[in-house]
Amino acid sequence: MKPKVLIIIGFLAAVGGVFYLTAQRGVGSQGGTAPQGSEPAARGEVTEISFLYSTEKKDWVESAAASFQREHPDIKVSLVGKGSLDAAQAILDGREKPTVWSPADSAVLRMLESDWATEPSRGPLFATDGEGAPQPLVITPLVFVVWEDRAEVLQKANEGKAVSWKAIHKAVASDQGWPAIGGKPEWGFVKLGHTDPTRSNSGLQALLLATLEYYNKRSGLTVGDLLDPKYQEWMKQLEKGVTRFETSTGTFMTDMVRFGPSKYDIAVVYENLAISQIANAQGRWGNLKVYYPALTLWSDHPAGVLQGDWVTPKQKAAALEWLRYLRSRPVQERALAFGFRPADPAVPLKTQDASNPFTRLASHGIQVDVPPVAEVPEGPVVRNLLTMWSRVVAASR
Repeated sequence: MKPKVLIIIGFLAAVGGVFYLTAQRGVGSQGGTAPQGSEPAARGEVTEISFLYSTEKKDWVESAAASFQREHPDIKVSLVGKGSLDAAQAILDGREKPTVWSPADSAVLRMLESDWATEPSRGPLFATDGEGAPQPLVITPLVFVVWEDRAEVLQKANEGKAVSWKAIHKAVASDQGWPAIGGKPEWGFVKLGHTDPTRSNSGLQALLLATLEYYNKRSGLTVGDLLDPKYQEWMKQLEKGVTRFETSTGTFMTDMVRFGPSKYDIAVVYENLAISQIANAQGRWGNLKVYYPALTLWSDHPAGVLQGDWVTPKQKAAALEWLRYLRSRPVQERALAFGFRPADPAVPLKTQDASNPFTRLASHGIQVDVPPVAEVPEGPVVRNLLTMWSRVVAASR
């Protein structure tokens, strides 16, 4: 064989060997059997968690999630915004299986825990202690937003004290409307705004506060209290003042600003929502102000890792990292810009920042100190309160 031919054959064999070795390496990197003794690469691994949260804190949550993703590229947080009561039912039915849940307040969380416990084989839904147990993220109290001239009449009817449910009830229950408590005839009937308590958390809180004031209680509400016919009739009369039970607190708050007292005289809303809207009303229909009831409730936005069998150990670890971030000092301080009170007591409410709402909106009634806060009833009491409202109030409309 000629030397040239031998050289060509040797060259082709060498090239073929290179292609073979390259192909074998490619198979190993694409899921084939890796060479013995090597370890799988974990650098690009991403753990995905779902965060089911109440929409009242949407802007704050989205802002925090964006910065968290930049700092933790190995954790993907999927945000799912849903009303607290709808979310609770979805978890109970198995339609939602989040890694972390954060409703607007502990009343809904307790109600879900008690509903979940009706099937003991499933075990507790949340841990009772440790980082994964439900703890507040941000807090905001329930307040009245009232046109100032109407509020002055309500306060006089309550002997100069805070705007009260009983004063509102007296005006609503009377066929005379506002004149029944010293208001002007041209104001007509009292127009009260709060959401449907079976579909919106602020409506549920309004129902709780009105009930507690009726019984002059701050805590200890019982199922027996809800069965009293006199109380049920009182509640029916109070709810005559609500012409339409909206599903969103923001809807009637926006209408109150847009249409003025022709639409609503009084609205029951979260303080953070009042902060976001109150300045828009000034100069349109008179002075709209925030008034704190003699007894209020915190929307404490608890967040906890679920102990369902769908949550893996890696997801739990990632979820705890996410919760630590939400409770970190910088993220808690940013909550102020969205009208929330930080859950971290070390973060001051009043700062030197000119945009701080607790300084900027003090003339509109926003205040740092709040009245006594009611204790959240146990889950079965909350469930029966909603049942009573559906049977006694909603069914009669």
